[in-house]
Amino acid sequence: MDKTMKKINILLAALVILFTASCQDFLDVKPSNQVSSEISIQNATDAQIMLNGLMNKMTSTSYYGRNFPMYADAKGGDLTIFSAGNGGDGWYYFNHTPESNSYSGYWSHIYNCLCQANNIISNIDELLKDPENTEEEELKEYKGQALTLRALMHFDLVRLYGKPYNMDQNALGIAIVTAPVDASAQLPRNTVGEVYTQIVKDLTDAAPLLDKGTNDGFINYYGNQALLSKVYMYMDNFSEALKVAESIITSGKYELYTPAKWVESWTKEYGSESIFELNIKAGENDPGDSSLGAYYRRRAHGISAGGVFLASKYWLDLMGPNDVRWGIMDYDQSDVEDGTGRKGANYKYSGSVDLKGDEGATSTSVNIKVFRLSEVYLNAAECAVRTSNNAKAVEYLGAIAKRNPDWVAPATVTVEDVMDERRRELMCEGVVFFEYMRQNMTVKYDDNAFGKSTNPPHEGRGQLANGWVTRDFYKTILPISQGEINANPVMKDYQNPGY
Repeated sequence: MDKTMKKINILLAALVILFTASCQDFLDVKPSNQVSSEISIQNATDAQIMLNGLMNKMTSTSYYGRNFPMYADAKGGDLTIFSAGNGGDGWYYFNHTPESNSYSGYWSHIYNCLCQANNIISNIDELLKDPENTEEEELKEYKGQALTLRALMHFDLVRLYGKPYNMDQNALGIAIVTAPVDASAQLPRNTVGEVYTQIVKDLTDAAPLLDKGTNDGFINYYGNQALLSKVYMYMDNFSEALKVAESIITSGKYELYTPAKWVESWTKEYGSESIFELNIKAGENDPGDSSLGAYYRRRAHGISAGGVFLASKYWLDLMGPNDVRWGIMDYDQSDVEDGTGRKGANYKYSGSVDLKGDEGATSTSVNIKVFRLSEVYLNAAECAVRTSNNAKAVEYLGAIAKRNPDWVAPATVTVEDVMDERRRELMCEGVVFFEYMRQNMTVKYDDNAFGKSTNPPHEGRGQLANGWVTRDFYKTILPISQGEINANPVMKDYQNPGY
């Protein structure tokens, strides 16, 4: 597929959004979200433009452009805040209620994206019924992409609003939406188990439709498989998760960065490890001072504010002194004020510590790396541990851990070893909190690290010793917002426990 075609002017995508942004607040407006002649796809080019519009929507600050990755990072213990009141406190302190800090944008925005994905799928299905259609291969490819993105959206939602699959499959999950819905629909929540079943179905249905070549800016077969492997792991199906992860590793389509190239990789789009990236361009969907990178870099470094989150002492203590990954860290706000020399500012989503970006026009128009080969290796390492294959665990863990030249392979790899390496490698990539909850591991929080924070309203979340099972700490998942309950009365009987 021609790379120029992949980057069709975002103005065209914006037109698509005007036609398809029909679920602005899921089920609480009167959208025109049924398939009609006004929004139907007439050919493969239309389908591609619609996909461009969908993925542009996914880069919103309400989703992958900032808030979704930050949720897992801010709650996962590897970050702290320099002082309260600079934004994001509600995530860090678990300060959620249905009326305030509910972060309802996750619910409304991701469901809006789901509506667009379903419009694409249903329109393509209509075209594929035509025996005279000459674009079957292209249309099936685009359907596979939309199915995979739909699976990703359901996976993201169920991790925000539902208990982990391995904890309680019968707990409330989210409403499964696999078709355009009528404006009057008021859907209940499905169980966690039902949601995961649908996710796996979408991914397995999509896989044979997808191209096995690299496909910069779009989801391909290997992006589908990276998600499937991760979903299987979240379902404790470690043998299948390992098999799928290994199929990606051995495919030869992607290659790990050498330690010497790791830091520089953040200044590049679509590098050798990048399985799926969401494209962000200056002048189109660049969030600027509101970007993910802005929240993690040092305050007022190339922007008007920023610097909300800093690495916690727990993450800093985890890093070896010669680890190459220090190269993407720089001194933070505490150093500016106190001269501590503390390197707690993360510059992955600024490109580099000198704000090179990733080939874009600004240091905030940096692509969001949704799936990297490094994470696939780490998932394979954990699955190898859990299926008693220590040799493979050492191999896969070591491929990432050698970014610390002082790393010495343990005789026996543990799940804790893999988790520690995830924290080193995937810092600020929206992973860690979901991993802690899935594994029911202890999370430590660096509260009042600088003596400047107000008393945390939920400091009692403590260290989440052995997670929330024993303490029933309900704020580890989000409430359904009161606004959504008011708009969809069915939801009043489906609120998360404790809220």
